Order: sequence, then C-alpha cells, then structure tokens
Amino acid sequence: MGRSNLQKCPECFRYSLAPICPDCGATMRAASPLKFSPEDRQGERRRQRKGVGSGSWSSSLPSIEKTGGEEE
Repeated sequence: MGRSNLQKCPECFRYSLAPICPDCGATMRAASPLKFSPEDRQGERRRQRKGVGSGSWSSSLPSIEKTGGEEE
C-alpha cells in the first residue's frame, strides 16, 4: 500500500481503506497520485540523503541506448 490510505479497486471501482477489495478480492490501488509542489521544502535535504549529484549517483542512472527496433 502506498502513502495514501484511501484505495480504489481497478476491477469494480469501489473505494476502501483495505489492501484487498472486499467485493471482488482484487488488489487495491492508490485512489489518486501524491501531491507535488515545486516549492518542496524538504527537496534539498532528500537529494542530499540520496546523494543526488555525486559521481556514483549519476553513474547508477540507466542510459538510453539506440536499438534498431524503434522509429525516430
């Protein structure tokens, strides 16, 4: 379960706080996306904790490689 307590069933569209739908038994999903704010007060602290900007962090990111199967 995510950070939001309210869950929505993707099968029967019922809302609940449970991780499993009480009607159909499907796995519940978050009802709405988490809020985003460009004025994130904790953003700088979170980036420091994750080491964003360091050499090891940037080398751990996936690279985009061209494969012959996609059109441009």
